[in-house]
Amino acid sequence: MTDLSAFRAAVAARAAAGLPDSAGLPDSVGRVAPVGLPDSVGRVAPVGLPDSAEPPTPAELPDSAGLAALAREAGVRTAVLLEGPSDLAAVEALAGRLGRELAAEGVCAVAMGGAMSAGPFAALLGPSGLGLRLTGLCDEHEQGFYRRGFDRAGAFGDEFFVCAADLEEEFIRALGVPRIEQVLAAAGDLPAWRTFARQPAQRDRSPQQRLRRFLGTRKGRKIRYGRLLAEALDPNRLPPPLHALFHHL
Repeated sequence: MTDLSAFRAAVAARAAAGLPDSAGLPDSVGRVAPVGLPDSVGRVAPVGLPDSAEPPTPAELPDSAGLAALAREAGVRTAVLLEGPSDLAAVEALAGRLGRELAAEGVCAVAMGGAMSAGPFAALLGPSGLGLRLTGLCDEHEQGFYRRGFDRAGAFGDEFFVCAADLEEEFIRALGVPRIEQVLAAAGDLPAWRTFARQPAQRDRSPQQRLRRFLGTRKGRKIRYGRLLAEALDPNRLPPPLHALFHHL
């Protein structure tokens, strides 16, 4: 496991546990705010941990000083908060397409397991926690979770970027249906797509709407196509929120 992977897994585990931390951080790193979601919302999903891994016990989790040490070892200065693993796959693939070495730039992208987790992750990583610069990418209807999370963490000047509807819609708009069908064909999914598009329930939907639904119909498909569609983008014609995010980094 690389230093960056170790840091990402530790962040995911601490956020998943919803642990407040009263030990505090070294003065050079910042302060820790209580991390966790209200009981009515539930715990944060442990995105970033292997599916087969047992959730760590509180005693096994790194304390604030340990998490700060992992951040220093990995050279992390900026955290990119992403809703889920498909967004992470897309951002990492697009970074490669653009020739960007995010880890070397001190950037760590984190999949949170849903926009409702923006508050705990921002508290853990932002000014009230590790003192990292925050940014992120979210769906249009989830931006309220990000804004409240950033503000409560004291990240008032930090920016995040909003997709029109969601990232899949941005890909469909940027690439167009014919180009995405070429990607589907190369991945062996064109027959499945055509069968799906002919279903009676899809008749009243546009091809773009059908594609959005198709990408989310099977476990793992959104993650796979997050990467494949990002790789298919023209670097000179990126969707506006992705262009803005990478320009900001």
